[in-house]
Order: sequence, then structure tokens, then C-alpha cells
Amino acid sequence: MLNKRIGAISRTYRHFQRYREVATILLKHGFSDLVTPLGLTRYLTPWHRTPWRQYGESPALTRPQRLRRAMEALGPTFVKLGQMLSTRPDIMPATYIAELAKLQDTVPPFASEEARTIVEAELKRPVLSLFEHFGDQPLASASIAQVHAATLEGREVVVKIRRPRIQTTIETDLEIMADLASLLEKLVEGAAFLEPVRVVGEFSRVIRRELDLSTEAGNMERFAANFADDPRIRVPKVVRRLTTSRVLTME
Repeated sequence: MLNKRIGAISRTYRHFQRYREVATILLKHGFSDLVTPLGLTRYLTPWHRTPWRQYGESPALTRPQRLRRAMEALGPTFVKLGQMLSTRPDIMPATYIAELAKLQDTVPPFASEEARTIVEAELKRPVLSLFEHFGDQPLASASIAQVHAATLEGREVVVKIRRPRIQTTIETDLEIMADLASLLEKLVEGAAFLEPVRVVGEFSRVIRRELDLSTEAGNMERFAANFADDPRIRVPKVVRRLTTSRVLTME
């Protein structure tokens, strides 16, 4: 019971801090017209409650440009939502689509020591008993995972590793997004046309699947089977014994 209470307190504090970040970033990028009706002012410090015009970005920036910058500042969950919205001409105006399409899913890598720790925790063995070589410098780094080169039984492979703590971060953001989407539909004129609750629901299902690297492995295997007779298409082979929900090994 005590652990549950501590967990609930921690979750409440984490949500409060994240709501404050969301409100502050929206305010900084000139979205006071959303901060006020959504009731986000209660999360702001007294310092932030000075007149909004002091914090808005340059008026030379368009609203779509400010939205892109705000999503970049809000982090990986919001960047991915923006990327999804950039593929939805049925609900987003062309000017917003053009701007949101510029969102890049690249972030600084996390430490190779953490990558090794995750691999060892998931696969229950030291990294160098699994691979003859494991590259410390990642080949690529994105918001959900990063990729390292390795050598397995004399063959070159790549190991995709989910970011530490990213699931907690994304789940917190999804809960906040769902809350804000509901408020948008109820309180902001014209927002219901965009169906924010449904959009956030769709997005939540997509990004949760993306968090599970074993799901990605299954998709790769099905795609490879469907195009097995096409010599123009090569799909990396999943090394199943070295793949979990947080680690995906491919050759």
C-alpha cells in the first residue's frame, strides 16, 4: 500500500512538472490563446504570470512556424505527433503540414555505458559474451532508440536499443495529450473539427507499438516473407534470440 501511495505521489509530481513545462513552452512560442482557455495558467510560476506579450516569439514567425518550434521544444512525443499530423491533409491546413514536415526525429545519443547496461539486462549476459565486438559510438540516434554496430559470430549486425526511461516519458506525455485534447474539443472554438481526442487516441496506439521493438521485429519478418521472391528488396534478418521489447538485433 505504501509503495502504491509513493508511486501515486511521484506520478502526480511528474505530471505537474510536465504540465508546467508544456504551459511555459506554449507561452514562450506565442500560444497564450491556448494556455488561458485550457486552464494551464495554474501550473505557471508567478514569474511567468507577467503579461504574455513579453514571452511571445517574434511576430515575423507564422503560427505554423511557432507550432513547429514549440513541438521541438516539447520533446520526442510531441515531435512524433507533429510528424503524424504532417501526413494528415484531411485535418491539417497545407501551411501547417509544410512546416510540421520539417520536424526531425534526431536527438543526442545516450551514453554507450547505458546502452550496454540495457542490452545486458534484457539478454541476461555480458555484452562481450553475446557479441565479439560492440561499437561504443552509435550509428544513429532517434527519439525512441539508437543503433550500434556489433559483430556476431563473425557477421556484422546492428543492435537497436530503446532509450532509457523513454517509456515513462512518453506515457506521461500521452496522458497529458489526452487531457489537453479533451479540453480543446470542449473549450476552444473550432477545435472539435480537428477531432483532437480521436487523433491523440490513434497516435497513442501507434507510438506504443513503436516502443515495443519485438513488434517491429515481427513487422520486419512479415514484410520479408511477403517480398521473399523479389530480388530488388532486402530486409534485415532479425536475430530472434537477441531481440526483446527493448533490444532488436538485425543482420
